[in-house]
Amino acid sequence: MQTEKNILAYLALVVVCVVWGTTYFALRVGVETFPPFLFSAIRQVLAGGILLIVLQLSGELKIDRSLLFKQFILGILLIAFGNGTVGWSERYIPSGLAALIVSILPVYIVAINYFSGIDKRKLNKYIISGLVSGSAGIVLIFKDNLKDFANPNYLIGMLVAFGACLSWATGSVYTKHKVPKGNVMTNAALQMLFGGIVLFVMSLLMDDYSELKTINTEAIWALGYLVLVGSVLAYPCYVYALGKLPIGIVSLYAYINPFIALILGYVLLNETITEVTVLALGCVLSAIYFINKGYKNKVVEPRLHRYKK
Repeated sequence: MQTEKNILAYLALVVVCVVWGTTYFALRVGVETFPPFLFSAIRQVLAGGILLIVLQLSGELKIDRSLLFKQFILGILLIAFGNGTVGWSERYIPSGLAALIVSILPVYIVAINYFSGIDKRKLNKYIISGLVSGSAGIVLIFKDNLKDFANPNYLIGMLVAFGACLSWATGSVYTKHKVPKGNVMTNAALQMLFGGIVLFVMSLLMDDYSELKTINTEAIWALGYLVLVGSVLAYPCYVYALGKLPIGIVSLYAYINPFIALILGYVLLNETITEVTVLALGCVLSAIYFINKGYKNKVVEPRLHRYKK
């Protein structure tokens, strides 16, 4: 039974790896003509609402009122500050670059786990090698974008994307270690709904609603795709995988997403893939291998603590 659950968890993670790699492209298409926070707010509220309705009709809706506040916090960290602000950043940076910045996620997660004392596992040589290799892959792709750093909007977009990644990492660690396990679909629905509501507030404060006049058909299609596939399908898969697998393994999706985003850019937008990109891909694949191997090590070596006699 445990093996079957692990297989399902890995399949859920595959869905996250593939689908969320495509959402950066769809998000870029949407926010080109749609106020960015409003776009993400509509996406998340619709997705959360659809899931709640489906759960209610199927008799599977199980809301633990004692956990509502924690789901609200996760909605802020994961959905509003995490996902929503990435959409805003894509106004100023390419979708592939946004995905690359988010791919630093495993570094954040391992650092938060380690320095907070949540994960008592000693960082072994495989995890460290994987983090170094993955980071090297990111640096290699940034090498092709150095000339754009002179643009203030570009720099702000990058910084916001890094902040969004940190928020998502914090929310993921909080989910894994501080929130009791519950109904996966209900938790996902509530987080999207709460996060979407917060995004509506952010939209009122920061969006320019005169842009509503410029919304095109492509943005509407992008919104529909993100609601049904990016959120209703993929987000519950992420929550499920997070509950069943080590967080370091789940976070590896962030290394895979950028390359799917880059491939879409190559196929649909005629963007070039350079030799540096291919080299970076090798680094990222190495990172996936090493971190996966490191987290399969079951030996837990706690750090030294002082005990009172």
